[in-house]
Amino acid sequence: MLLAFDTATASVTVCLYDPSAGVVLAERNGIGPMKHGELLAPAIDEVMTQAGVSREELSAIVVGVGPGPYTGLRVGVVTARTLGYALGLPVHGVCSLDAIALAAVDDGLAEPFLVTTDARRKELFWAAYDAAGERVEGPFVDKPAELPQDRPVVGAGPELYPDLFATGTGPRDPAASALARLVASGRAKVLDPEPIYLRRPDAVAPGQPKPVS
Repeated sequence: MLLAFDTATASVTVCLYDPSAGVVLAERNGIGPMKHGELLAPAIDEVMTQAGVSREELSAIVVGVGPGPYTGLRVGVVTARTLGYALGLPVHGVCSLDAIALAAVDDGLAEPFLVTTDARRKELFWAAYDAAGERVEGPFVDKPAELPQDRPVVGAGPELYPDLFATGTGPRDPAASALARLVASGRAKVLDPEPIYLRRPDAVAPGQPKPVS
């Protein structure tokens, strides 16, 4: 059984996936800006309880590693590492944008496209994909107007900047079920469970105080 989750966006998504049957046994999705820490652990408990699966039955953990804002993304990655260590399970990192790309292709998108998520600061995280949903460029972080304008865009970009982008079919945010399916099918570009930040965190330690004269 695969336990998969992602906190790279405002959405907290968790699922329990049976790779032998190719089915999602339980899934929870919720919006939790600034509440990832409060929402993730209860959601994990809920999917395990709903599916009637114990932690001893898990075979691996799959976690979205972003890119994403520092605080929320860190919650998911640290939780995955902690559970992996405690349970003796492998932890597979997957680019969160890849999960959106898989869903877009499954929804019928059949041409090269871009995937975007909200990077805040009036910027987008993005990557480019071929018609089969394979990532060919990125991930990057840029101002919306700096992204290529010659292909459909899925994810948060069209909703946040509708005047700039031709909309492609697909979800706004990554789903844990798509992360699990990528790993189970062997299509994932599996990464170490290290967060992809692409820029410095918003909160930084204060510098040395100025001497008082």
